[in-house]
Amino acid sequence: MLKDRAKLVIWLDYIDAAKTRAQGRIISKKNSVMSPLLREIEKAANELGLNPVLEPDKAYPKSWWEIKGRVLVDRKAPKSVTVKQIAMKIKEKREVK
Repeated sequence: MLKDRAKLVIWLDYIDAAKTRAQGRIISKKNSVMSPLLREIEKAANELGLNPVLEPDKAYPKSWWEIKGRVLVDRKAPKSVTVKQIAMKIKEKREVK
């Protein structure tokens, strides 16, 4: 459990379009991205000024057997808003490539 209330935990499953809501996706499928990477979330959070901290050795509790990692970011808005902003930033970056 996270002790620092000033941080939000962002799991890959929160923005993964391949996941269902029951599997952990918390934003709409339209706003989510396919197969997000930890580094993409870190870069997007950095650009949004959220001071990301990578924790690659963590496993999402709903799929505890898969160690995909998580990113801690500053709490500047509600979690759903922050996650959506990160996903939109990743989509924006992918379109440029």
